[in-house]
Amino acid sequence: MNPSRWSYEMFIAMRYLRSKRRTRFVSIITYISVGGILVGVAALVIVLSLFNGFESEVRERIIGQRAHINVYSLYNKPILDFDTLIDRIMANDHVVSAAPYVLEKAICAPVPSSRNATAGVVVLGVDLEQERQVTDLHNNIVFGKLSFEPEPDMENPDAKPLPGIVMGRGLADALSVIVGQKVVLGNIQGLSLTSMPVPYLRSYRVTGISETGFYEYDASFVYIALPEAQRLFKLGEGVNGIAVRVDDRDLARAVGDEVEQDLNRYAIKTSETSVAPSRPSTYFTVDWMQQHKGLFQWMTLEKWASFAVLNLIILVAAFNIVSTLIMVVLEKTKDIGILKSMGATARSVMKVFIIQGSVVGILGTAMGCAVGFAICWIQVTFKLIMLPSDIYLIDALPIRIDMFDFISVAVGSMLICILAAVYPAWKAAQLVPVDAIHE
Repeated sequence: MNPSRWSYEMFIAMRYLRSKRRTRFVSIITYISVGGILVGVAALVIVLSLFNGFESEVRERIIGQRAHINVYSLYNKPILDFDTLIDRIMANDHVVSAAPYVLEKAICAPVPSSRNATAGVVVLGVDLEQERQVTDLHNNIVFGKLSFEPEPDMENPDAKPLPGIVMGRGLADALSVIVGQKVVLGNIQGLSLTSMPVPYLRSYRVTGISETGFYEYDASFVYIALPEAQRLFKLGEGVNGIAVRVDDRDLARAVGDEVEQDLNRYAIKTSETSVAPSRPSTYFTVDWMQQHKGLFQWMTLEKWASFAVLNLIILVAAFNIVSTLIMVVLEKTKDIGILKSMGATARSVMKVFIIQGSVVGILGTAMGCAVGFAICWIQVTFKLIMLPSDIYLIDALPIRIDMFDFISVAVGSMLICILAAVYPAWKAAQLVPVDAIHE
């Protein structure tokens, strides 16, 4: 045997773990401790990977639905020189594409309409060719087609063709609208509640129905051509936003800050050189993380709340370690007394039992990580747990394995197990050799 102090402490700890003369009850509790840590670690790994998978799905769908960065004018003033601004935005090395849009609120009703078939909607006016380069709207069509071209009335071919409109599936279901049906949009901005409000109305033909998987969008969004939106909301040649896509979504905030500074410098310069100087428009940017900050904060909170709850399983197993080691100390009291009488220090005795608790923690943690990883890998590879795609828009339970989570769980589990072993080890170290031998 290696004479180093650490080796003899390790040797004694392993002998205590493998001893055939140990009380059966103590051995059972040891196995339960290992099993409890295994279950807790595996559950943590699986649940965190599941949350990561859902978060990835949400991110992908949000990014597909809206741009990485949105440029707005302060006080919601119409952006008239958006072509020039887009050229300046595209000069940024990280910008892939940019597209103007109109985003306003309106009321929508089908024709013919029942008494209560009216809904408040969010109208997004876009240029389809430019929008394809910024969002995935074209991939979300589930019925009909993505087209704003004038559509004739199939029941009355002689009637004037109406411009096309695409509706979210939830909204279409709520209004009982189908492809080919006529709907009316009403601009309610600036209407007084003290008089009889008469909104500015325009008629459209439903050409397609989209589904993103987000209730917020599917139950309220409609899409029309950019010129139609400008006409409906009386914006002239202006827009109220510019959508920007970048080459790396994680750089969206930094790129947005650069774009914001450049556009404001341009606005100030233009104001100073104009014949009739005026207060320059102030532009600001909002990236996709800022736009959905509340959603991602909630998902992060839910993830780590689950982490804290599932850690209780490991804590229960840690208490089993405490009880196991206390019983080992009681069982090996005479052995401890002999060791101390032979020159073993209190620190060495503590090491014996801390090593014993650590070994139990290592075994449980290693097996738990292995089981958790195996289950995650099987789900990713074979998709054993399926989901109805018509409800969730994904065909299987999403899993994303994150090594940071694995390391966090493993380190946390080991620390809990080591701390659990400290008290029994300290009690063993406090034994008086003479009293321990006589006992």
